[in-house]
Amino acid sequence: MNTTKESPHGTNRKTATGVGGLFTPKSITTRREKMNTDRRTAIIVGVLFLLGFAGVLMFPVLGNTLNPPDYLTKISAHQGQVLIAALLQLIMAFACAGIAIGLYPILKKHNESLALGAVGFRIIENVFQIVAALGLLLLLTLSQEYVKADALAAPAFQTVGASLLAVKFWAPMLAGIGFCLGALMYYYVFYQSKLIPRWLSGWGLIAITLHLVAVFFAMFGQIDAFSGSPILLLSAPIFFQELTLAGWLIVKGFNPSAIPSRAAKTATNELLSAA
Repeated sequence: MNTTKESPHGTNRKTATGVGGLFTPKSITTRREKMNTDRRTAIIVGVLFLLGFAGVLMFPVLGNTLNPPDYLTKISAHQGQVLIAALLQLIMAFACAGIAIGLYPILKKHNESLALGAVGFRIIENVFQIVAALGLLLLLTLSQEYVKADALAAPAFQTVGASLLAVKFWAPMLAGIGFCLGALMYYYVFYQSKLIPRWLSGWGLIAITLHLVAVFFAMFGQIDAFSGSPILLLSAPIFFQELTLAGWLIVKGFNPSAIPSRAAKTATNELLSAA
């Protein structure tokens, strides 16, 4: 809107300040800083998505090390591989929690409840992934003691080993449920808000649902959780979707027109109130 001010020489001059002062130099600078922050957030989240794939590398690193019946001997013989696998799982755990935490400031402007829910479920995923990594490290310690023990102690080691293998199985399953529920929440907000293209967020919704089905099948013993081709088939779409999403966020970022401006909202509300 235009405001009229009296000049020192007695003439009137008009100053264009825009709605609610949105076009002042200060407001333009603030808007640019906010856009730069959102761009940095998109890049960071994109990198975290890529780091989240560290867990996928864990399976070829471990190979058949955890397969019975002689897994305790094999774990001890492949100490380096086990340590690398545990490290990869920890990297994945913290990267996945960081994704939802990094997205929260952006998503809360569209749906704060779902944004907070996504953070909660992905932190749950983080906790169970850490438990799985610790289970792997405990198996390593157990196997080192097992190879030094006499034959009479072998049954006790086998019992403890079986318990740790169960932890190593169930913790990633529960982490998978946390991952799927958290991802469903932020993909839904993505789809509604158009922060990313709808084809990409829609792909995410379908792919994460298929992955959740695969997790439940694995939990109830319908398919092999680690090497069954059905789980690979059901999980492949989310693998490629998140890889694509990571590239999109790093290269393109969020759709700036879909990020609501607090200043614009305030100005609009003031204008409507004055009308």
